[in-house]
Amino acid sequence: MDTDVLCVSPDTDLIDAIGQLLDNRVTGAPVVDADGQMVGILTEKDCLTLTTLGVAGDAAAGPVEKFMDREVISVSSDTDIYYAAGIFMANHFRRLPVIDDGKLVGAITRLDLLRVVHAYLRGVKRYS
Repeated sequence: MDTDVLCVSPDTDLIDAIGQLLDNRVTGAPVVDADGQMVGILTEKDCLTLTTLGVAGDAAAGPVEKFMDREVISVSSDTDIYYAAGIFMANHFRRLPVIDDGKLVGAITRLDLLRVVHAYLRGVKRYS
C-alpha cells in the first residue's frame, strides 16, 4: 500500500487536477473533502470526458466534483490481498483506495499486487 497518495478536493478546477495527475504520473486521485472524507475518485477516464464535451471554452471549465465518480469501491488496511486482487479482476480500475475509520490512509494499485506476486514467485522458485 502506498500511503503518500495524491488527493484533490471536489472544488479543484479540473484543468489543475489533470495537471497534478500528469505531474505526479498517476492515473487517478481520490477526491477528499475539507473534513478528510473521501467523496469520490477522479480517474483518467473521467478526465477524458472532456473529449466528448469539447476542450474549448466553458466545456473544459469546472470543478472536479462535476467529473469525478462518486461510487467508489474501497478496502480497509486489513483487507486480504486475495480479496483485493479479486476486486481488481472484476473491475476496470487501476487503484483501490484504502479507508480506515472513514479516512483515506492509502491506496493499492495493480502494480503493488504484481510486486507481491513477483516476490512470492521468486521465493517459491528459489526454494523449490
